Amino acid sequence: MPSTRDRAVDAALSLVGEEGIRALTHARVDDRAGLARGSTSNWFRTRDALLAGVIDGLAERERSDLARGESPAIESPEHLVEALTAMIVAQTGPLATRTRARYALFAEAAGDIELLAPLIRQRAAFVEWTAGLLADIGAPHPDEAVRTLMATLDGLVLHRVTVDPDAEIRPVVVRAVRASCD
Repeated sequence: MPSTRDRAVDAALSLVGEEGIRALTHARVDDRAGLARGSTSNWFRTRDALLAGVIDGLAERERSDLARGESPAIESPEHLVEALTAMIVAQTGPLATRTRARYALFAEAAGDIELLAPLIRQRAAFVEWTAGLLADIGAPHPDEAVRTLMATLDGLVLHRVTVDPDAEIRPVVVRAVRASCD
């Protein structure tokens, strides 16, 4: 059974992903998590501490997903297209609430480097992982291409979780991977 802290973080992520950053209050997290009043504030005394805890929790969950997501060998651009397409389907489907929470948390923490640190570390690990995949499939400049590829895919994810949940994924990923390999 998850700890009360984990239940609070999961509830907070759901609240932020479904209702926006303004929904993030100790009382609403307690209610959403089915915890006694005051439980969340035992773990996170202030709203800033709650925000930091939720950001840390999000980064932990995403690291766990990345570690667990042992994908088949990426040996060609087509394999990379399939892996990235599947990842976007997950982020904009079953994990859409968490994805919206990530974007809201990035925006809320903008300008506070200490608060952003877990998300920035998570992003750096993903950049390194993706650059490695690009190198594996023979991209001539993977360290340059990774930024463009990720910006394109981030835009697609944002578009799907906000204004167009039915936006096509695979054609965009194909073009982005192809451009990364040129």
